Amino acid sequence: MIENSKIFTIAFYNIENLFDIENDPYTNDDDFLPTSAKRWTYKRYQNKLRKLGSVISQIGENESGSSPAIVGLAEVENNNVLTDLIHSEHLKDLGYNFVHFDSLDERGIDVALIYKEEFFNVENSETFSVYLQTEFGDRDYTRDILLVQGKLNNEDIHIIVNHWSSRREGEKETEHKRLAAAKVVNNVISRLKKEQTNAKIIVMGDFNDNPDNESIKLLENESQLYNPFSTLLSYNKGSLNHDFQWNMFDQILISGNFFDPNGIKLKYVKAEVFNSKFLTQYHGKFKGQPFRTYVGKKYKGGYSDHFPVFVQFKTP
Repeated sequence: MIENSKIFTIAFYNIENLFDIENDPYTNDDDFLPTSAKRWTYKRYQNKLRKLGSVISQIGENESGSSPAIVGLAEVENNNVLTDLIHSEHLKDLGYNFVHFDSLDERGIDVALIYKEEFFNVENSETFSVYLQTEFGDRDYTRDILLVQGKLNNEDIHIIVNHWSSRREGEKETEHKRLAAAKVVNNVISRLKKEQTNAKIIVMGDFNDNPDNESIKLLENESQLYNPFSTLLSYNKGSLNHDFQWNMFDQILISGNFFDPNGIKLKYVKAEVFNSKFLTQYHGKFKGQPFRTYVGKKYKGGYSDHFPVFVQFKTP
């Protein structure tokens, strides 16, 4: 660690279907019930909470000496699972709280933010919907975009958490959905800059697109964001693996003022994928890939199908 300075880790983690075991009549959570084909039991739920807590507590620890100050999350069902997560074995003594809003996503999964109250003081939080339509003209509901504003180390920061539409129906067929989400984020950033000319902005998420895709380029170019993850994707490194190909769908972009040599509070240090060996499959043809909770309906007992990603900032 740099002498007399502190390093803050800010992370993002798609935690792969963190559902409780209760039936929510308003969402399609039927896959994640004790009676479902996946047999999502209390024991399996507790095992996942413990494992996720273990991961979160270690992100960026080698460099900073502590767990992350802030972690954006994707695929959380509700306040109950977040309460259970921050009170799980590895996180309960670390002083985390959370911000979460229920969205109209059909599966009932949302984004959220957990943060250490010791370091981050939340001043405002709100959500923004991405308006999509089906081919029949009906509303197509997806995850809302979450904005959390507050002070980290007494410096104003604005964090935008995303989980954009998946590529399930094909990359090109669904691209317009992710471009629509990028436009919403750009509009939010435009508003933030009007309110605060030199706003320090962090955009994080599972974008379901890689750094070189048009939606991410739209964010970079229009909102003048720097994407440190654009150089981290390679043939043997990414945040998730599909058909034996690495992707970097999980990214954290930052505004250029985190590089300001005259800035006195938070300066960008590095970005990385947290892919420690314990998070990977050890054997077989999937060796090195994320160790998942489920593959299809088959329970594997792992962590998530994504690796967490993180950026670090230092104080003078």
